[in-house]
Amino acid sequence: MEQRHRHHRALAAAALAALLGAAACGDPATASGADRRPLDVPAQGQARTPTRSPAESPAGTATPGAVQQPGKALPAPDEPIPKDAAGLAAALERTTTALDAAIDAWPKTGRPPRDVELLALHEQRVYRYAARHPKLASRAFARLPAALAAEAKDNTAAIRELLSLARPIKPSAVFKVRDPRPAAELLGYFKKAERRFGVEWEVLASVMFAETKFGRVRSDSHAGAQGPMQFMPATWKAYGMGGDIQDPRDAVMAAANYLRASGAPRDYQRALHAYNPSRAYVDAILAHARQIKRDPRNYYAYYNWQVYVITTAGERRLTGP
Repeated sequence: MEQRHRHHRALAAAALAALLGAAACGDPATASGADRRPLDVPAQGQARTPTRSPAESPAGTATPGAVQQPGKALPAPDEPIPKDAAGLAAALERTTTALDAAIDAWPKTGRPPRDVELLALHEQRVYRYAARHPKLASRAFARLPAALAAEAKDNTAAIRELLSLARPIKPSAVFKVRDPRPAAELLGYFKKAERRFGVEWEVLASVMFAETKFGRVRSDSHAGAQGPMQFMPATWKAYGMGGDIQDPRDAVMAAANYLRASGAPRDYQRALHAYNPSRAYVDAILAHARQIKRDPRNYYAYYNWQVYVITTAGERRLTGP
């Protein structure tokens, strides 16, 4: 294809906002509508193996779709992450088991229940901490059941690959964020695009997850990429099929169209490298897609992972509880 039609760009600030972040951070900015958030406060095919029963809300009261067990409190948004191998392994095993049960109980319509949001956030923070501490992570994962250990290695490897692409931005940078469309709605778009273009829905979901955390990030990239799948306008003109670059349904269909034209499903590595010319990016997308294939609950877990930004003054979470 002609060079001007390539989705060729560096992983930019808007995409990094969806990918990066440390395990510990300050209070998040609340994501509602299309708020503009100044970054002026630094912050820093196998199913999962169940190991523990899920938790209840901090107040001990039920939330819609929540799975409860007396005496088990949900992790707070800023719950400390264990810094020893045994503690990190136990936290990951406990959180993953509780999150699986909470996802099973969630009807998948509307806003996720509080237990799903809090457990997914804690899982995300554990993995981010592990990605920044590979020696500790290796010792911790050796203590896990085989299936969960494989999942943990994939998740931390993907995060580490994307962290390697980080270019800190100024604390004064401003982002638009919003709540994502419902998980079931997006899943419908991914599967419709798969039926039309033959591109696996798990890959499409992983691209949106990496680019904008399922549409939470509304800002254009510094290079001008736009929408939930972060298309350059010239690429959109060629592959957007007359749709709206900001519309999730149209964006997913265009991404499938572009990936198909770039080699998918025959060669996902080639197609994804055309989408973003970085080996680290390609490896991360394929790792996340692999986890969704192994257990579809991972799609709903990733859906509830939140937006982080990395700045020259520190890192900060912009969305979530």
